[in-house]
Amino acid sequence: MMLIECPWCGPRPENEFNCGGTSHIQRPALDCSDAEWGDYLFGRANPCGVHAERWRHSYGCSHWFNLARDTRTHTVLAVYGICDPMPALAAATGDGA
Repeated sequence: MMLIECPWCGPRPENEFNCGGTSHIQRPALDCSDAEWGDYLFGRANPCGVHAERWRHSYGCSHWFNLARDTRTHTVLAVYGICDPMPALAAATGDGA
């Protein structure tokens, strides 16, 4: 089980949280094509390596935050605010390829 560092409550077990999916996805313009809209809705990266995700502390403070983790080892590399950019440490690690 992963131990996740909630920015408000401190370290907590993974089962107190819910993953909300990939972070930093940009919604396309309203006049986008059907193909662009479909890609936005259904096309997600499944990286082997660093992945930025949104998490909610559902059984705690209920706050949302971003988390960068290595999908190969489940190592949490960074925890940061929901509106903050991905930290350079996590972004510099690459996609593990």
